[in-house]
Amino acid sequence: MAHTKAQGAVKGNRDSIAKRLGVKIYGGDSVIAGNIIVRQKGTRFHAGNGVSMGKDYTLFAVQSGKVNFKLHKGRKLVEVING
Repeated sequence: MAHTKAQGAVKGNRDSIAKRLGVKIYGGDSVIAGNIIVRQKGTRFHAGNGVSMGKDYTLFAVQSGKVNFKLHKGRKLVEVING
């Protein structure tokens, strides 16, 4: 007999909750100090001028200005430019 008896629920219907990762404020948008720019696992994006990184790799603005994404030596940088 190749079946399972008396389990109660289906075994394969589990899924984890979404973590809401990704870019929260895009290039050209205005930010104030403390605004979260990117939520990420690991360093897909690196912190540039005016941006700092939290212990969970979240990038946030440390000054007010406009967000700018750029590529520098193969790294994706996020920076905040005054203006």
